[in-house]
Amino acid sequence: MSDNSRLYIPAAFLAGVLLALGIRDIYPHLERRYSQGRRKSRNEQLDLEGIEITNEDVADGLKYGLSCNPGPPPIVDGIEGCIGNTPLFRIKSLSEATGCEILAKAEFLNGAGGSPKDRVALGIIKTAEEKGLLHPYSGDAIYEGTVGSTGISLATLARARGYLAHICMPSDQSTEKSNLLLKLGAIVDRVPPAPIVETGHFVNRARALAKSHIPSPESSPVRSSSSTRRHHHHHHHETHEITETPDEDLLASHAAAKQGQGFFADQFENPANWQAHFRTTGPEIFAQCNGKLDAFVAGAGTGGTISGVALFLKPRLPDMTVVLADPQGSGLFNRVRYGVMFDVKEREGTRRRRQVDTIVEGIGINRVTVNFEAGRELVDDAVRVTDAQAIAMARWLVEKDGIFVGSSSAVNCFAAVKTAMRLGPGHRVVTILCDSGTRHLSKFWEKAGKVGGAVDTKLDDVLNAKE
Repeated sequence: MSDNSRLYIPAAFLAGVLLALGIRDIYPHLERRYSQGRRKSRNEQLDLEGIEITNEDVADGLKYGLSCNPGPPPIVDGIEGCIGNTPLFRIKSLSEATGCEILAKAEFLNGAGGSPKDRVALGIIKTAEEKGLLHPYSGDAIYEGTVGSTGISLATLARARGYLAHICMPSDQSTEKSNLLLKLGAIVDRVPPAPIVETGHFVNRARALAKSHIPSPESSPVRSSSSTRRHHHHHHHETHEITETPDEDLLASHAAAKQGQGFFADQFENPANWQAHFRTTGPEIFAQCNGKLDAFVAGAGTGGTISGVALFLKPRLPDMTVVLADPQGSGLFNRVRYGVMFDVKEREGTRRRRQVDTIVEGIGINRVTVNFEAGRELVDDAVRVTDAQAIAMARWLVEKDGIFVGSSSAVNCFAAVKTAMRLGPGHRVVTILCDSGTRHLSKFWEKAGKVGGAVDTKLDDVLNAKE
């Protein structure tokens, strides 16, 4: 064998090793590029009533098709980029107790207002901007009637995008929410609970205030100008305790010295609500579950979450069950079960109670909304949850899993357990954890009390909890 031949063999071996190492190093990169290409193709194909998932949604951090834990997220632009792509995790105690895999979408980790309403608020604002109803840094103000979470998301994103926020909420909601709104620079009106048919209802009041927000003659805001970004708005931010229906003079006083225009977010009737969940929450759940789930369980306040997710998932998983989790005193349970909107405690047509009779905040309602009706036909069943059951489930989640959530999340988890027991072992159930229990300390958790140390609650204790 020649000298050249002796050199050729080790050289070839070395080249092979280097090539193998190089392929190993670049393979993840190639795999990511291939996966991104497939996701892009799927994104461009999805369509429902003109609502498309576009590459712009992906750029905004509202990604479709990501697997669980895809790696460190990229740098995003502003707090808006911290919305969406929340983890889906297994609730170990409930999964073990039922024999089903009960998964929770951690919506309390949305990075602006800390709830699924971040998605809704961003969707409403961006849609209004596209329609020319809002103009950043022009003095425009966003008005909304809310029990808290939507207001917090709107107040946060209003500051991020150059608006002012004016929030109307019932005075019986936890004080943590209104206090947080004030810290975020919003004007807060805490109004007595009232039926929706009355002008004093918090939603009707927000609508009236938005309508009364007319620019004062001496103000002529410049729209879409870079110089307006340096304009500082000096408003007197305070909580207004309203004890009666506002008269015209009071509405006029709120409109005085305003710049820009008023925009009523209208979360209950604005379709941008359910569309936000169709574009983001539904696709995320589908991708995180690799298209394998047997039931989706969620409560409804406006109805945007359950409708948007159902509208995305049902066409792709026709055998999947969608279940409404409804607190006591709400009419939606009967709306799903019997097609009629009334609660067992009252005869239809005689409803004069001032609110849904429950300590649960954020879900439950006694009227039909555009957002709930958008997906109602896809809701297969409903589970009614009493206050005592919600409290027992909230305490269980702390005791067994260290999960500290609010009242609506506890209702969702209780309904998820009931759904799992009905389906039987071996199924996968997904539900929503809406917000942290820290927003419910003065009301729901005040009644729930302290969990304590040496406790050993059984699931039957939760299921059979009484007042």
